Amino acid sequence: MNPKNPSFDPQRRKFLGSCCAAVGATGMLSTLAHLRLMGAVASPDNGPVTPPRAGALPADYKALVCLFLAGGNDANNMIVPFDSAGYAAYSSAAGRGAIALPRAQLLGITPKTGDGRGWALHSSLNSDVANTNTTGLKSLFDASKMALIGNVGTLVVPTTKAQYTARSVPLPPQLFSHNDQQVEWQSSVPDKPFATGWGGRLADLTDAFNTNNSVSMSISLNGQNSFQVGKQVVQFSVSPNGAIALSGSSTNAATAAGLRTRAQNDLLAMGNGNLFETAFAGLTTSAISESAMLSGILSANPPFATAFSNTSLGQQLRTIARLIAAGPQLGLKRQIFFARIGGWDLHDAQLPAHATLFADVSRNVSALYRATVELGAADQVTMFTSSDFGRTFNTNGDGSDHGWGSNHFVVGGAVKGGDIYGRMADLTIRGPDDASTRGSWIPTTSVDEYAATLATWFGVSATNLPVVFPNIGRFAKPNLGFA
Repeated sequence: MNPKNPSFDPQRRKFLGSCCAAVGATGMLSTLAHLRLMGAVASPDNGPVTPPRAGALPADYKALVCLFLAGGNDANNMIVPFDSAGYAAYSSAAGRGAIALPRAQLLGITPKTGDGRGWALHSSLNSDVANTNTTGLKSLFDASKMALIGNVGTLVVPTTKAQYTARSVPLPPQLFSHNDQQVEWQSSVPDKPFATGWGGRLADLTDAFNTNNSVSMSISLNGQNSFQVGKQVVQFSVSPNGAIALSGSSTNAATAAGLRTRAQNDLLAMGNGNLFETAFAGLTTSAISESAMLSGILSANPPFATAFSNTSLGQQLRTIARLIAAGPQLGLKRQIFFARIGGWDLHDAQLPAHATLFADVSRNVSALYRATVELGAADQVTMFTSSDFGRTFNTNGDGSDHGWGSNHFVVGGAVKGGDIYGRMADLTIRGPDDASTRGSWIPTTSVDEYAATLATWFGVSATNLPVVFPNIGRFAKPNLGFA
């Protein structure tokens, strides 16, 4: 907790004022989400913006980065059986068949805690931007900076195969549906209609750590999402490649753009009897001034030595690194980021597409970690993956279909890495963890347990965990121990 506020209890905060504005003007705030951070990353006229030097982050700063693998990652090929018997079953016609990875290409790992089975990672998970294969995700696992989480998924309550088959416990609605499962993953409340995301509730609870309320602690690099929807803290969007700016504006009054800008400002400053128009003018004026402030803070910052790929994901994570570095100048001691990479709904052509996707993820997640090292803040930034759902273990030909439980990973200096947390599924078709006849794994770890562990690291006390995760009391492990 913040040492300056030892008695602070976020649960007692009253989420008023801005809550009403968020409910009554959702569309307006959606537009202003883009406006308020326009120019925060880069200016087309001034070139790329880069972060402040290392050592700028205070000791009590923390950032949480959600990387969403949109479409449903087939994590059966992310973490692969490596012992002889396990690999034989995995690669058999009754197992993965045509989408099994060659054993010689797999990256064997040695988790600190064994379960009697051998495991390996996809060969692309040691890729890095410099193509040296020394700082990719496999290397981070070996250096205990990355943890693997086994068989995570949406659950209303802990569920066994017998309970699933008999439908004797409540199940997440619309299992295997992209839209529904994305929302349920990002809300962590699958048994109620969507209202807020768990990242939004986490931001509402911890925003008191921040001293500057003019800039949101929740920033999305890939548009709107359910994860960051809160009652008090509004998510803001930034383009991964630069500013979302008003075109044709300028501070030079002698130019046509400058005249337009002056006219715009005069219009915004005019009194208006319409409540909605007055609110819109005020928020837009605030957005423009905050954009100028952010651009001013970032424009003079020196560059990272760390390189990121020139892909959408690479630029999203590079921008996150810059905004982390600027956190202290913005008065932010807590920040929550959302990045997203699509293309994981691989019903066909899975092997080549997966290799490309995993290489992109490995290169740029490891680059983000190195950037935090460069900032002297590796222990203060934790990145984690989430996705719609897992995939079926057996193939439909050259791809896989919608499943349920999936494997994930967490990266950061504070992560107790080099190990697998939770329990990996029993990879037996029609076995004790199979909800179908094709290897759709019933989760052995809930999204609540996974996310609550991250929230605890972020500063939420055990007493306040139910504020963020209303269902956490139904599960045995509110802290999986990886951070």
